[in-house]
Amino acid sequence: MDLKPSGVVLKDDIHAGVSLSTKDVDTGAQFIDKSTSALDPDEAMRIRRKIDRHIMPLMCALYWIQFMDKTTLGYSAILGIQQATHLTTNEYNWLGTVFYLGYLLFEYPQNLALQRFPVGKWMSINIFVWAVVLACHAVCRNFVGLVVVRLLLGVCEGSITAGFLIVSSMFYTRTEQTLRVGYWFLMNGTAQIISGFISFGTLHIGTKGFEPWQWLMIITGILTLILAVSFGLLFPDSPTNAWFLTPDERAKAVQRIKENQTGVENKHFKTEQMIEALTDPKTWLFALFSALDNVPNSLTNQGSLIIASFGFTDLQTTLLSCVPGVIEILTIFTSVQLATRRPNSRAYVGVMYFIPAWLGMLLVNLLPWSDQAGLLVCQYLVGVSVPGFVLSLSWLNNVTAGHTKRVVTNAIMLSAYCIGNASGPFMWKAQYKPRYHVPWAVIGACYIICPIILLVIRAVLARENRIRDIEPLDDSEEEYVIERITEDGRRVEIKVDKEFLDLTDRQNRDFRYVL
Repeated sequence: MDLKPSGVVLKDDIHAGVSLSTKDVDTGAQFIDKSTSALDPDEAMRIRRKIDRHIMPLMCALYWIQFMDKTTLGYSAILGIQQATHLTTNEYNWLGTVFYLGYLLFEYPQNLALQRFPVGKWMSINIFVWAVVLACHAVCRNFVGLVVVRLLLGVCEGSITAGFLIVSSMFYTRTEQTLRVGYWFLMNGTAQIISGFISFGTLHIGTKGFEPWQWLMIITGILTLILAVSFGLLFPDSPTNAWFLTPDERAKAVQRIKENQTGVENKHFKTEQMIEALTDPKTWLFALFSALDNVPNSLTNQGSLIIASFGFTDLQTTLLSCVPGVIEILTIFTSVQLATRRPNSRAYVGVMYFIPAWLGMLLVNLLPWSDQAGLLVCQYLVGVSVPGFVLSLSWLNNVTAGHTKRVVTNAIMLSAYCIGNASGPFMWKAQYKPRYHVPWAVIGACYIICPIILLVIRAVLARENRIRDIEPLDDSEEEYVIERITEDGRRVEIKVDKEFLDLTDRQNRDFRYVL
């Protein structure tokens, strides 16, 4: 029987028969009847594993490709791009910044598009365009050409993290999201390792008239193009229409995430939810954390140059640049495991990983320049701070309800991420060589402020939970009913839970913030 949504009716003793438009409710409301029996835990586990098998490999592969493509500039510096395109130090730094300017300028439009259009299809289009743009790096011969392609690369890649946060909230419970976000984010570390080996291999290519850095761009562009096609064919837009789930499994997949109280999605932009996002203090606390935590991320492009300045050869540098990838994998994996196994510990776990990073920053400034091994290890320690940002991404997703509000908060968080990344490269001025004391001091300041912000966020959310806990219970007997039209034209009413009315975390007083 084909059921089509018609409208929603709110029934209670005071407002009997008040009708609401279907645009006000979540798409998952069409799949869940309030009278549906509880989902068997074993069945829920089976469906989760099926979802994992079909979407996690694609998400991990794409995030690996995304980060590898983004960091090709850093490896190209060792492979000769600066000499071939006659870049000054300042121009090279601008190429790192302009990527995030494109990301920043189009982050809000990208998020609006992710709400308006099918998520999987929109991301696939962006992947295809950026694959072509990446390959075009190889034909650039000057600074202007590289600025154009780096800008376009940032525009396209701005859809990925935002899209993945939306997808994670559609398919997984809040506890599962922390692990899944960690799993696809740690592919950044895998990308650093593989990029290092690809760069090492391209150094041995002796093609006349086509330099190693150009081969790096072509190889990564082809890999991205292959993934774009695979993503377009295989990645679902939502659990409500996932091709690999049966109709019954789709309903159960939606029922499985009912505990999130965030629903699946709503394709209609709600101005009131946007205003709420802009006036919610936690939105700006997360944004401030995101901006400051990503200023040190300029080490992504500077890392290889700094390692080379310690006295290592180009071949040694390409291999040693793989080590931060290993560190990132280990730290993200352990942090999300800790945060999942110890309830309400996200802030504490994030703070813990800043301690060795700050120690590394301090020692890289204090050790003698002749201590090559010590300086290298200290630079590696700085990368231990990565889990703070990973946990903040899933945490923001967990504590924000209302689809439009979630889209806006994600856009603000990722825009702040761009601001931090765009400003970071300007620290690495030629006048600060070789010790770079000023940039390291800025990084140290960020690593002091960021843990404090995480603890403040936790305190704010804990306080809000306490306020809600002492509020009187709402004993009103409200019923929310969605009308469906069958193939023969009959109207049938199905009861819908409040969790699927696309309420924000402020509107839904039963919502509790995870810590």
